[in-house]
Amino acid sequence: MPTDVIKGKNYLLSLGIHGETPMGSKRMEMRKRQMSGQQELVAGGTTVGTVPTQHEQPGQGNRPSNACCFCWCCCCSCSCLTVRNEDREERILTTSYNEKTEDPDDCEDSPKPTMDEVCSWGQSFDKLMHCPAGRRAFRQFLRTEFSEENMLFWLACEEFCKETNKSVIEEKARIIYEDYISILSPKEVSLDSRVREVINKNMLEPTSHTFDDAQLQIYTLMQRDSYPRFMNSYVYKNLLKSVSEQSPES
Repeated sequence: MPTDVIKGKNYLLSLGIHGETPMGSKRMEMRKRQMSGQQELVAGGTTVGTVPTQHEQPGQGNRPSNACCFCWCCCCSCSCLTVRNEDREERILTTSYNEKTEDPDDCEDSPKPTMDEVCSWGQSFDKLMHCPAGRRAFRQFLRTEFSEENMLFWLACEEFCKETNKSVIEEKARIIYEDYISILSPKEVSLDSRVREVINKNMLEPTSHTFDDAQLQIYTLMQRDSYPRFMNSYVYKNLLKSVSEQSPES
């Protein structure tokens, strides 16, 4: 193996050992790399379920098309690209509503939505977020996009702003900061520098309004970025079909 390649691998390994790259940045790079890989497959006319095997690729110098989307060295054969997005969304949706699962991050329980409720979600993002079943379904969709932490942070802020006890506010503010604001957290949310600066100042003496700006920014992000895709997703369409079939009027 060439010396420059060995040096490059050793350098990347040293970054991981010494922690020079923030955990939040690694996570974002991982997401971008996966989404980029899926887009290239679609643009090239190759379906996700029919990726050629490594033995079918001529020459060892080329990157195998079935390499793991999380592996920078492209040395492994991974099944992560063989599952279609719709199949993954369907499994998540089925687990959410048809199975009793224990999820430590579940902030609320919700019954299965009615036909009227599911239809109303398409009218506005506010109606979706004001419906417990809507928030739960939207959260399952965010999980398929690896951005579930946005909903979890928003829900945590909703509960936090109701607190009145000073000692409880300080403790919960610390937990929310460590879970969703710190760059070392695996659930770090995406906030601009201005909002982060406001939060850092507010943390000197936390109140129930410490995360107001951050909560609004994440709400707006979900509304503009994720909500339109949710309405066109298999998650929403399958749920709409399910409740329509069970409706007494159908």
